[in-house]
Order: sequence, then structure tokens, then C-alpha cells
Amino acid sequence: MGERVSRRGFLGSSLGGAVGMSLAGHGEASAAFTAGIEPMRLPDPTNVWDLPTPALVVDLDAMESNLKKMQDFLTGKTAKLRPHTKTHKSPILAKKQLEHGAIGICTAKVSEAEVMVEAGINNILITSPVVTPGKIERVVQLARRSPGVAIVVDRESNVADFNDAAGVARTKLSVLIELDTGTNRTGIEMGKPAMDLLQSIAKSPNLTFGGIQAYAGQCQHLKGYKYRKMRSEQTLALALTMKHEMEKAGIDVPVLTVGGTGTYNIDADIEGVTDLQAGSYLFMDAEYRGIGGKTSGVYDDFQPSLFVIATAISQPMKGRITIDAGLKAFAADKTPELRDITGVTYRFGGDEHGILEFKEPSKEIKVGDKVALLASHCDPTVNLYDQYYAYRGEQVEEIWPVAGRGKSQ
Repeated sequence: MGERVSRRGFLGSSLGGAVGMSLAGHGEASAAFTAGIEPMRLPDPTNVWDLPTPALVVDLDAMESNLKKMQDFLTGKTAKLRPHTKTHKSPILAKKQLEHGAIGICTAKVSEAEVMVEAGINNILITSPVVTPGKIERVVQLARRSPGVAIVVDRESNVADFNDAAGVARTKLSVLIELDTGTNRTGIEMGKPAMDLLQSIAKSPNLTFGGIQAYAGQCQHLKGYKYRKMRSEQTLALALTMKHEMEKAGIDVPVLTVGGTGTYNIDADIEGVTDLQAGSYLFMDAEYRGIGGKTSGVYDDFQPSLFVIATAISQPMKGRITIDAGLKAFAADKTPELRDITGVTYRFGGDEHGILEFKEPSKEIKVGDKVALLASHCDPTVNLYDQYYAYRGEQVEEIWPVAGRGKSQ
């Protein structure tokens, strides 16, 4: 897909109406679509450039290539994929990852896990600590409904709370110890504190010890492959030492879950690692592209597949043009990048607007034209939209609800 002048006579409202009509009178289909369990195929052909903007779109060819590349990379390795679905918040996409070799999924929040369980997905690791009574109860109820649900803990009082709640619910809950790998964000200190926490779990009749989480978020976006490799290996060496200490104490450590897209091809070769929490590989974004790959200054192991299409709506002065995609269209921690057009930079122009500034543009952009921009940071960008438009070539094939949008509890 390359940028081109959009066709006039635009079908934004008719597209929504067509989808609405296709759902009308089909209650089960409508419920499955809304829950993100089933995609919606469009009743009539729709060109991706005719979508109302800003529109979140997924290049199916690129995304499918990423799925296959990760699957092929991990084939024959001990480490497997447990993708973090906070990237896409979609059961439809989680199922595609499972079909391509993933052994389970991760969610960041309890509410995200609830969406996935509702869609029939099991083996879910909730990767952030949960400490309030209401959320603890929700986790326990999820585990009662789906025994594959697990949670991380990093303090002894949390172990006691989960054990009590699981006892009341008459169920068992798998818990993993989250180690502080140097993020100083969550996790327990390695050494004696972690061993004491392990003993607390072992003494809890309603809990089972599921293993260790050693996510090194601070390593994922380090620039330069060699530097990133050195830092990740140093970090995981500490986690492996902790794992060996637990095993020497007679406790089996079935899982050591680590890493992400930035270190997938580093951590997968470290003995003792069981699974990788890579998520952004599915879509990629401007932030990841800038960290550099193993053989290139651009991290191009996976293809960008997630874009926002925007419309040029005003040109109050020469040398720049305003588009209809601003802070409400992109995560603001990184700047979006244009696809296929060089010599043009983007800057935020407010809630609804972005400014394209021309240096030496490789293609003229006029008011009314549409452009595609690579998402700045895919996870929080996705959370700004209700749906994806999945296209191949220039033809939209399906709409996927972002079923986990806003699920921050």
C-alpha cells in the first residue's frame, strides 16, 4: 500500500451503515463481533483509501509474515512464544498467534484477561501484580473458570491474600514470582527476599508455584544490537542464578518467562528460558524501528503492519500541511513516521491535528490527499481506536474490534 490521492465521493458513513445492516437481525453474530471473538467481513468491496479517517489499519500480508517469521525462528528451540496481548487487545489476533505456535498469552490487566477468557482463550499469564480485594476476587474467579489463568506476585502479603481468596472459591491458583530485574518498577529483590517468597507460596495450600517472571523492560529499546545483547544477558544471568537456587532448595521451576520484541533473538538462546513475552513484533512501530537490528541500523526483523491513515485537511502556509490525526490518533511518547513518502516529518499539532512539514518531499501532498503513518508506539496507539481495518493490497477484508480497549483495571 502506498500513499495516493483519495477518491472523492467518500463512503465513510455508508461503510458504517453497511456493517450495521449486516449485523442487524443476527444477535449471536453481533455479540461475537462486539466481544472480539469473530471478525466482520465487509458486505461490499472497500478500498483502504476510502475509509473515514483517522483509521487504524493492518496490512495482512506484513502481519502474516511477522507471525510466520516468529514461528519459524522458535521452531526447534526450547524457548516458546507467550505473546503479550496488551499490544493488540484482540482475541482475534491472540488466536492467530496461538495458531502460529504460541503456548499461551500474556495480559497486563485483569480486565484484559477477562476479555480473553470470554473469547475461549486459556493459558493466560497476568503480568502485573494485583493487590486490591476486588481484583484478587476477579483473578480467582477467572482461575476457577479457566485453570490456565496465572498471576505474578512480589510480596508475601499478596501471597496470603490470594491463598485466602482461592480457598473461599474452592479453587487452585498458579502464581509466578516476579523478580525485579532492574526496572525498579515491580518485582521482588533477588536473593533471600525471593527465596522467602517462594517458601510462602510452598506453604499455601490453595496456590501452586508456576515459576519465575523476569521481564527486563529496560533492555527492550536499548539502541544497538551488541549493547542490547550484553545488557539482556547480564540481566538474565541474575534471574538464572535465582532459578538455580530455587531448584537447589528442591523446588521445581517450570517456567522462566522473559523478554520482548527487542531481545527475542537474544533471550531465546539462553538455556533455562522457557518462553518469550514478545508482543510488538506483530505490528512494529517507529520506536522499535529506531533501536537497530543485528545487521542493520534499522530494526527490520519484522515488517511494519500497523498504520494510521489520515487526511490532509488544511494548508494555512507553504511548507507544511495539516492532517486530521493528532494526540487522539497516536501515542505521544514517540513521533509517527510517514510510510513511502520521504522528506516529510510529522509533529503533533494538538488533540485533533498533526502537522506535516516539508523538507524535500518525494511526493506532493495536497489538501484532500490521504497518507499512511507508521504508529509511533503500537500498544497505546491501538488503545485509542475501537476497531482495526484489515486489508490486503488495497482491499479491506475484515474489521476486528479492539475488544480490550480501555480495559485498564
